[in-house]
Amino acid sequence: MDPTTAALVGISHGTASPDGQAAVQRLIDAVESSASAESPVTVRLGHVDVQQPDVAATLGALPPESPAVVVPLLLSAGYHVHVDLRREIASVADRPVRLAAALGPDDRLVDVLRRRLDEAGARPGDLIVLAVAGSSDARAVDDCRDMGERLSSALGAPVTVGFLSAAEPRLADAITEVRAAAGSRRVVAASYLLAPGYFQDLAAAAGADLVTEPLLTPDDAPDELVDVVLDRFAEAIAAVDAEAVAESSGPARGA
Repeated sequence: MDPTTAALVGISHGTASPDGQAAVQRLIDAVESSASAESPVTVRLGHVDVQQPDVAATLGALPPESPAVVVPLLLSAGYHVHVDLRREIASVADRPVRLAAALGPDDRLVDVLRRRLDEAGARPGDLIVLAVAGSSDARAVDDCRDMGERLSSALGAPVTVGFLSAAEPRLADAITEVRAAAGSRRVVAASYLLAPGYFQDLAAAAGADLVTEPLLTPDDAPDELVDVVLDRFAEAIAAVDAEAVAESSGPARGA
């Protein structure tokens, strides 16, 4: 797959929050600007739920036969990646489409989490609970726990993971449990959510003493996130090329 002709199609979950919509649009604008710095790259934004255009409409609006890489603008690979996006891509007949990996886990996202903690006024000695959306897919839950371990390693302190839906412990319960051992220390919810919206509002109401901003805000699309999106795009193209090489170098007929 030629990276100079393939389109980067970022697919977000979708949100009814105007701030969330603005934050994700800011990310895709920054991705387009960075991707096109050396040569023009077609970058489009679509959504798997809530908003339009959906996946089919976003792909269908590309130039005829243009190859595409769908980059999930999702922090873990759960049902939307393994089922919804794979199904949508499998139904595309007019162009080659490759599905990239989700954005997380990734150490660069830890850097953003740490910066959000600093911006919120977190202090050494605060007890950290990583606030994640949650999923019924065990693979997505594992991805979130992985990020909790990465953040813990970076901070040199324990990090508890709390889920806002579908998995346990729920964020409010995790905060309550951590607070029971906190003494006079504060409990800080580090938001491992992509953008403002419903889940960020739930995190803010879960009882922590301090809650950070999500990874994206309407005013800030961190360079780390832009780089992760571009890397997922490049990795997907490289995987297609590697598969083509492997097929072409297979055993000769009659060998």
